[in-house]
Amino acid sequence: MGERADDFLTTFNRIEKEVKSLLGNPVNLGFSEAVRRLAKKQHDLIGKNENDLLQLAQLRNAIVHDQIADDFVIAEPNEWAVQRIKEIEKGLLSPEKVLPRFAKKVTGFEQTVPMREILETVKEKRYSQFPVYDHGKFLGLITLRTIGLYLSELVLQRSFDIFNKKVGDFLIQNGKNTNFEFVSADTNIAEVEEKFQQIATLEAILITKDGNRDGNLLGIIRPRDILN
Repeated sequence: MGERADDFLTTFNRIEKEVKSLLGNPVNLGFSEAVRRLAKKQHDLIGKNENDLLQLAQLRNAIVHDQIADDFVIAEPNEWAVQRIKEIEKGLLSPEKVLPRFAKKVTGFEQTVPMREILETVKEKRYSQFPVYDHGKFLGLITLRTIGLYLSELVLQRSFDIFNKKVGDFLIQNGKNTNFEFVSADTNIAEVEEKFQQIATLEAILITKDGNRDGNLLGIIRPRDILN
């Protein structure tokens, strides 16, 4: 058996062990069936790589079970198969965290700030998310979508007194706990993807060191950031 086949099988065995452990190490459960079950449970990484994992399992079977002699196998993994299985292993056993990929400076606004300042910031800096605080205590998140909803309400009410409104007034009128989530700096990116899939109203995920909503903001993730 060649070095490439040895490398492939070693990596595959580590993946198989982890996949089965995710299901509680059931007895007499084959690898392919374990992958299918995890995909049905909407395990993000397994689901995205289900087809490749099943094909790689067939290759593993051919290497192990169709071996003619100790030094000769019918199937030999090519470079793509070796690299692909290593990519999947890395994502499964050492998943990427939200930091440093989504680290960025995030500007917060006090609840007493006039809405005019928010609109000017949108125009000048193209910001689209605005965390709102009361002397360090997080109150909510204003986004371009909620700004649009607020302006629509003003138009329907025939009231255009937006420049005398404060950010705090805006949050109270539009709700403040439905469009954001907080995560810690060591959260897996796969977990963030799952949150966006499960919560339809989620517009941004805010990152602090330990997930504390009143902590210093270390970054922010929008749905388009995940898609990109």
